[in-house]
Amino acid sequence: MESETGLVKTGWAQRLVPALGAAGRSLLDQVFPPICLGCGVAVGTPDGLCASCWGKLTPISAPLCPVLGLPFAADLGDGAVSAQAIADPPPFDRARSAVAYTDLARQLVSRMKYGDRPEIAVFCGRMMAAAGYEVLGADAVLVPVPLHPARQFARRYNQSTELARAIARLAKCPVNTDLVMRHRHTSRQVGLSARERARNVEGAFRVNLKALQRFGGKRAVLVDDVMTTGATARALTKALKRAGIAHVDVLSFARVVFDGEMTI
Repeated sequence: MESETGLVKTGWAQRLVPALGAAGRSLLDQVFPPICLGCGVAVGTPDGLCASCWGKLTPISAPLCPVLGLPFAADLGDGAVSAQAIADPPPFDRARSAVAYTDLARQLVSRMKYGDRPEIAVFCGRMMAAAGYEVLGADAVLVPVPLHPARQFARRYNQSTELARAIARLAKCPVNTDLVMRHRHTSRQVGLSARERARNVEGAFRVNLKALQRFGGKRAVLVDDVMTTGATARALTKALKRAGIAHVDVLSFARVVFDGEMTI
């Protein structure tokens, strides 16, 4: 359960900060000290983690598969591709993720999505911008994975859009929330097998042709909170490429890595 201080700090108080500027932030930090997004202890700066929680994250960095972004246990040399990418080549061009989907990553994503904590996207977006430097750039447009309108109305915001906006501020990339829509209400993917996930999102996305005309020759970078089997990214990529977008990359905060300790 969130502490009362944490809720106040991340509620109306934090929304006042942009209006009040640096002086307002300093005053609020004295009254409501910044807290760790993971455990709630006091920290020196807002939108961050304490040292203990930092140690519970597993960043994904080189060496990794250049296609799927999965980490390699050892450097296999230039051009080495994972067995997964060879056995089942994805329709997207490259995928990158900031961290493995460990317990703390799951906790942060859950709070961001279901706990009315969109400000957690600021922290996640910083990590994603660093991890996704290869797929970001002047020719990239950030495309958040859309929610069905009914689900977004119930949740009030789309966590993928919040992540994309946080990344855009750092990477200086535009965000396009109109390019693709989820026109079919799908079930939640949690608890579904890889095959069920693929069936669940098959045909769920539609490209907005008016927005496509304004897209030009840019690269689409799909932005999502978690990549598990990649079913959503694959379905979205297929829709975008059918519509004529030649290059689609994927950038997520967390990625499920299958090994002895990490599962869906």
